[in-house]
Amino acid sequence: MEAASIPCIGPSRAAAQLEGSKTFTKELCDAAGIPTAQWERFDDVEAAREFVRRRGAPVVVKADGLAAGKGVVVAATEGEALAAIDTMMAARAFGEAGASVVIEECLAGEEVSLFALCDGEAALPLGAAQDHKRVGEGETGPNTGGMGAYSPTPSFPPAAQQAAMDGIIRPALAEMARRGTPFRGVLYAGLMLTAEGAKLIEFNVRFGDPECQALLPRLMSDLLPALQAAYDGELANFDLRWQEVASICVVMAARGYPEAPEQGSEIRGLDRAASVPGVLLFHAGTGADADGRLRAAGGRVLNVCATAADLRAAREAAYAAVRLVEWPEGFCRHDIGWRALG
Repeated sequence: MEAASIPCIGPSRAAAQLEGSKTFTKELCDAAGIPTAQWERFDDVEAAREFVRRRGAPVVVKADGLAAGKGVVVAATEGEALAAIDTMMAARAFGEAGASVVIEECLAGEEVSLFALCDGEAALPLGAAQDHKRVGEGETGPNTGGMGAYSPTPSFPPAAQQAAMDGIIRPALAEMARRGTPFRGVLYAGLMLTAEGAKLIEFNVRFGDPECQALLPRLMSDLLPALQAAYDGELANFDLRWQEVASICVVMAARGYPEAPEQGSEIRGLDRAASVPGVLLFHAGTGADADGRLRAAGGRVLNVCATAADLRAAREAAYAAVRLVEWPEGFCRHDIGWRALG
């Protein structure tokens, strides 16, 4: 895009390693003094197995490369960790993304996501969201790309967000600039709120899904001027206005997700669902057949989002819309927002 003189807000290939390589990010954290979990990288499957046998569980096993949000296993037992290593490194379930793995300590606390728009030097906070990675209610079952999210996050108030901007986001930007690969675009920090403070789990170099769908409906300002300011390197002199509302996103997924989502089932009732006050519907994995009927064409298929004066009202609106979607072959979690609402 740059070579074609087309303004583009997004990282270069080199800067995108913040998401594309777990090892790259861990090494950057060490260099910049960013708090994160203790870690080791392994290119040899037997060395990884031996490390787990020696260290024990719980541990987190991560494919070093990108694996569509599925290359992370929080292993509660040694057996689960060894199975994850075999899946990633021996069976190559994620292709070359799993040729190397990072094994790190399992941090305890609540997980939140902090977003910032960056111009290579300055960072403009975009707020925080909390998502639900596990496929089952009560945070059970395998990890997914996200089954829902909400914003704002009561467990991560503005003062804590500012501390994370100063201790995680800005040091990362400074280190990237020092290396000659400045980061420009949306930087998403997945954080664990531990007893010692926020620690970095991972970076994404984009708006997250489904966090973006919960975050941006709260934005009062036009996003385009902010993107232009990021492109022009003017974020230090820029600000955004946000609505004092709560927002929630409930993901409707195809039966069998995340392992083997069923494709092709018909979805009806979206017009009625979208008529619920405060509700926005986003298509994530749908397609139309030859007769124009809407069909499931992915794993996470629909995002049912709602805004309201508080999170409880937003959740009620979102689930009222979910009930109007006619899709027996789909499912969702019914406890999105439980950490804030119980």
